[in-house]
Amino acid sequence: MYSIQLKPVYSCPASNVPQEVHLPQGWQLSWHQFETLKALRDPNIDVVFNTAMTGDGKSLAAYLDILQGDCHAIALYPTNALAADQENQVQSYIDDFLPPNEPRVNRLSGPELEIYSENEGLRKGSAIASRAGQSEVLITNPDIFHYLHRGAYLTGKDTPDKLWNRIDKDFDLFIFDEFHVFAAPQVASVLNTMLLIQATNRRKKFLFLSATPSDSLLKRLDKAGFRCRVINPIDEGKYQFPETQAEAEALEADHWRQVARSIDLTFVSMEPTSKASETWLKENQEPILKQFLEHPGSKGAIILNSIAAVKRLTPAFRECFAQYGLTVRENTGLSGGQEKAESLAADLVIGTSTIDVGVDFKINFLIFESSDAGNFIQRLGRLGRHDGYQKDGREIQFDGFMAFALVPNFFVERLFTGEGVVLADGDICDRLQFHTLIRENYRRINDFEGYYKRWGAVQSVSLGRQLSNPAVKSQYEGSVQKFQQACETVFEARFGQVFGRIKGWAEEWQNLSGQKTGNPIAEDAMSFRGSSPLQCGLYDLTEANERDRFKTYDLPGVLSNLEIEMWSKSAFLDMLDETAKRTGQPIAKGRFKHCLGFMKLRGYREERLNWKFTYPGDLQPIADAYKVQVLIGLQVWQPDNPWVSSINQRLKKQALVCYVLRKPVREVRLRLQLPMHFQIYPASDANSVHDANAPYSVAFGQSALLIDTLAHRFRREGGEIWVA
Repeated sequence: MYSIQLKPVYSCPASNVPQEVHLPQGWQLSWHQFETLKALRDPNIDVVFNTAMTGDGKSLAAYLDILQGDCHAIALYPTNALAADQENQVQSYIDDFLPPNEPRVNRLSGPELEIYSENEGLRKGSAIASRAGQSEVLITNPDIFHYLHRGAYLTGKDTPDKLWNRIDKDFDLFIFDEFHVFAAPQVASVLNTMLLIQATNRRKKFLFLSATPSDSLLKRLDKAGFRCRVINPIDEGKYQFPETQAEAEALEADHWRQVARSIDLTFVSMEPTSKASETWLKENQEPILKQFLEHPGSKGAIILNSIAAVKRLTPAFRECFAQYGLTVRENTGLSGGQEKAESLAADLVIGTSTIDVGVDFKINFLIFESSDAGNFIQRLGRLGRHDGYQKDGREIQFDGFMAFALVPNFFVERLFTGEGVVLADGDICDRLQFHTLIRENYRRINDFEGYYKRWGAVQSVSLGRQLSNPAVKSQYEGSVQKFQQACETVFEARFGQVFGRIKGWAEEWQNLSGQKTGNPIAEDAMSFRGSSPLQCGLYDLTEANERDRFKTYDLPGVLSNLEIEMWSKSAFLDMLDETAKRTGQPIAKGRFKHCLGFMKLRGYREERLNWKFTYPGDLQPIADAYKVQVLIGLQVWQPDNPWVSSINQRLKKQALVCYVLRKPVREVRLRLQLPMHFQIYPASDANSVHDANAPYSVAFGQSALLIDTLAHRFRREGGEIWVA
């Protein structure tokens, strides 16, 4: 293990803030917050990027104009849990600022939309319009925002623009938070929606909040004629890293705000196996407990990549800590009410989510895994935000901040022992220097830059056809050409060529299926996150809150990690209805409509089970085609699993958008620099089903499209593939 110390971080205050900017008594803006407000009010700027460090108040910067009573906004968050957390945060701001127009804040997710439309007796489209019309701040996710611009939630009698035309006009500002978590398909969808708004509306404002801005996105926006401004406190020298107490006191005297405390960070080298971190944590329960016994009042978090690992570890830590009157809770980011209150009162939380960690749940001790450089920086950023916390009306002060990063051994070698070593044990670093080292030396993952040119314009063509609909054609006569030109420029693809590809996929699907409608490949390319043909409905018996027991889980995760019992759809839905009636709270069930199967989750396996997809024919010609295809007939091979046969009865009838590669999964992951959680799986055919290692890899849905953006640049030489 190697340890370093990170210096504290101070953020520069804003200067010359005019009196007409209303702030609560005693509040002061940071430089980046006021610069964001000015940029959003500048008529010569369309898009603003705020890249302040994690914990430096980007959320307040986003809502500052709304809190002055001058603006209506839609805020888009990548997860429903984060949206719920931000709804509370915005309401707290309103309570502090007391804006004169008393803005109404409403949240809209897929489940809430379903329940709201049922309760109000409205269709989903009418429910969206109703909820939006009652809001000055509408908090939702980019999925809903994307689909309403695609013309979803409408009936055949509605005009294509019925929803988005009204919403785009009513709201002035569109906020995209945590934008760095989106992959290329989601970024392309956001670009398409922005281009549609630009072509059909007066100038609107777009705000992106992310500590890791995308140069590629900026270039594409610039190509499309958007006028962008990047608010970057790092480049502007608006952070200071004092080394002494005297330096810190001098900064505080000048109203610089401390946003991160000094942290002792230890790197723990992990073997590249799936359970390495989990094993280390089990073996180190006693030393972890010692931190809490030697530093009374400590609060800690363990943030992992695997929910299955969390489920296995939490009971063990709970039992270990309980002997000393300490409490351990699970943190999934989904809890609410009493369950959330109990979680915030815990001494240690274990989870995959950073919701609440470092915000409401203030910590001075952190152990974390990470999947890439950005994820590492984001998770470490949850530590050291506060000097202490309140308990029973008294202030508990932390006496130091400590973190353990569970990272791959190659990463530790690059930093401390390899050629060109960049750190030494005991070094003291500022955050900017440290973040640069992390980005340069952690695993490089593919950015799928080729996706935009190859697939981005598929959705553009669909949106363009909306504008050409006879019902609205005259209204958008000037917009159609403007939109097409912008899309062709941004995605470097001609509409005519893209339309030809879409038509070709439709013909292939009709020949395969015998159906006269449908186009699965185009549908995946036009969706926000892609379809989920392998999704299963789970009734989670390990979940304490019975309303939260109804979940969805992808089949590969079920096969690897879960102890389940097969269940019927009717029994699952009957239990859902019964639970909703008994608790008096509705439970949305639309997400279970197309599930592959239904199961009871009884527990999480101690060891992951091996399995693979199988194809009854020959996969060689399918892999040699080097293209996205629709396959029917895939099944699962896992001979010791008694319930797989019942799943296969349904799975083999599923039409699956696939990309098949003639290489094992591990090799494909390494060669293509795929992200940790990229969905690609082992596959065999009739000739290789009994091979110890599956010789093929298969990706589905949008993952197949992403693989295609890489593989279409490959050349074949003697059966080998390599990046051209």
